[in-house]
Amino acid sequence: MLRRHLAALALGVAAMTGPVPAAAADDPYQWLEEWTTPRAMEWVGAHNDVTVKRLTADPRYATLYDQALAIAGAKDRIPMPSFRNGEIYNFWQDETHLRGIWRKTSLADYRNFAPNWQTVLDIDALGKAEGKSWVWHGDNCLMPERRLCLINLSDGGEDAAEVREFDLATGKFVADGFHLPRGKHNIAWEDADHLLVATEWQPGELTTSGYAYVVKRLARGQSFAQAKELFRGERSDVSVDPQVLVDASGQRLALISRATDFFHRVTYVVAGDTVRRVAMPEKASIEELIGSNAIVRLDEAWGAIPAGSEAAVSLAQLMATPDRLTPTAVWTPGVRDALKSESASRNALVLSTLANVKGKMLLVKSGPGGWSTQALPFPENQSIDVVAPDRTGDQFFASAQGFTTPTTLYLVDAAKGSVDPVKSLPPKFNATGLVVDQFDATSSDGTKVPYFLVHRKDRPLDGNTPTLLNAYGGFQVSSTPVYSGVTGKLWLERGGAFVLANIRGGGEFGPKWHEAALKTRRQIAYDDFAAVAKDLIARKVTSPRRLGIEGGSNGGLLMGVEFTQHPELWNAVVIQVPLLDMIRIDKIAAGASWQGEYGDVNADPAVRAFWEKVSPYHQLKAGVKYPEPFIFTTTKDDRVGPQHARKFAAKMEGMGLPFMYYENTEGGHGSGADIKQSAKTNALTMTYLIQKLMD
Repeated sequence: MLRRHLAALALGVAAMTGPVPAAAADDPYQWLEEWTTPRAMEWVGAHNDVTVKRLTADPRYATLYDQALAIAGAKDRIPMPSFRNGEIYNFWQDETHLRGIWRKTSLADYRNFAPNWQTVLDIDALGKAEGKSWVWHGDNCLMPERRLCLINLSDGGEDAAEVREFDLATGKFVADGFHLPRGKHNIAWEDADHLLVATEWQPGELTTSGYAYVVKRLARGQSFAQAKELFRGERSDVSVDPQVLVDASGQRLALISRATDFFHRVTYVVAGDTVRRVAMPEKASIEELIGSNAIVRLDEAWGAIPAGSEAAVSLAQLMATPDRLTPTAVWTPGVRDALKSESASRNALVLSTLANVKGKMLLVKSGPGGWSTQALPFPENQSIDVVAPDRTGDQFFASAQGFTTPTTLYLVDAAKGSVDPVKSLPPKFNATGLVVDQFDATSSDGTKVPYFLVHRKDRPLDGNTPTLLNAYGGFQVSSTPVYSGVTGKLWLERGGAFVLANIRGGGEFGPKWHEAALKTRRQIAYDDFAAVAKDLIARKVTSPRRLGIEGGSNGGLLMGVEFTQHPELWNAVVIQVPLLDMIRIDKIAAGASWQGEYGDVNADPAVRAFWEKVSPYHQLKAGVKYPEPFIFTTTKDDRVGPQHARKFAAKMEGMGLPFMYYENTEGGHGSGADIKQSAKTNALTMTYLIQKLMD
């Protein structure tokens, strides 16, 4: 989960495919950076066996697995919709369809309790027929009709995917249609017969982050060699990505975004074979096209328009004079507000926002007097998100959910401003007696850091509540309330409490909240997290004996830092798909792409000095009484890579420190390639947490 990974994280296996030195004098475990060599996988298998045998021997494991699998494969889940070719499409997984089916129905039928679904593509059957471990990685359909689609198929769940053209009218892959071999591609439909493609056109033609920096136009029927180059970035860029925005009337805006780091980008407008730079801030991105306006998300100020706002520029001006633009403010945040996401219907911009980390949804429309804003009547104190926009009409789907409130799906009519509930998720756990509180902890610099606490109302404040604390704290990602059947059934029902901390580095209060913890300022995010833990202990909600923490990806780095900096505060630490070696991060998987977040240890002495003091892999010390962690990763993770987790575990082993390690051989940057793998991961994790915090 790393934020908006430059539109799709899209292009060949990054830096992990080649061999690396067996070891280095100061890093005896460097040989575990070898991705899938026999000796590396032998190490993985041996440690998996120990952990799986130990945790599955617990008599509670089988029940936890069955409960997690039942929730993941439940028939009464909301089949989340998308608009395609005048119909409603859904991708569905259950115990019969482990890898999933892509299916469709009409909008009218979808509103029924039991729609009559028609299978369009069966991923399990396709994988069996082709002898592949295919995992669905989404579709990219030509706007505005959305009839021709590019289907992304990943082998085992890695980010890299094979791309094939599919015709929704015939329900078949297009014979001699567009077909891109396995890679981290980024593709935009220019029209029915042309794609704008960023990929590894020549072997090794990748940025140091492992992504494409050359964009070409590929015409139907052309070979790769015949594609025409439009733009070439620099090898030092993170990536160069094409984008085509289309409004309801079919107007098109073709763009190329050159990411110089994860947050700064130079944007270009494409007109035929001409590519011209757009004069706007580099922490800004053009996100939507509505009629005569291009909508710009601002993560830094543009003139008098403050950071965190939405702005608009005239499409005509953008095409004619991209070097001289006059932006107008569309929406600006209040002090405790933040923009989560934007999308568009035919005539309205739809904004999902936060007010003190509580969801709002706004319709913003352009009129003779400027831009007007209308708040939609969604429930209070929940997360509100667009699920399925439809740029060709005024209806779209949105969802609302809370920690103890099951997800409800709504059909919104942007013309009327109406919100109509369509489907609700039946409760997946007993929430009777549970309450949700929001508190503030005081961090090391005096800043108030909010957090949510889900707990039993009648639980005594004696410090004995088993409590699981989670946070992310990076990449301007906002952590908001989510209804999790697994957390509810396997943890809350057993008497545990759950805490979500809104630490700095996230986007809960806009760009400034994120920037406060960038690069060498990152320690403040770790201080925020520790402050929340100490506040929970001071309130006598829990105690170090009963307090556990969990996080993945950047949150896995957070767990590693808290594990090494404050081993006295926790009795359980779940470190998932983590970054842990912050000195060699640019040598592993796509690590070089995140220097905008973490800094460049090779180019900036201050950054290197900071991470030498903070990097979890380097801060492990023999003789320290650490809690026994549960370290989880996946072999197929070609984003963060399993190497961080392997080396951390091996170093602990070398120091004689206790740990549990589990590496799923599929699943990519997540918990598993199918629901059974995910259920196993959840059951192993919860068994560990129950043993450590409840026993």
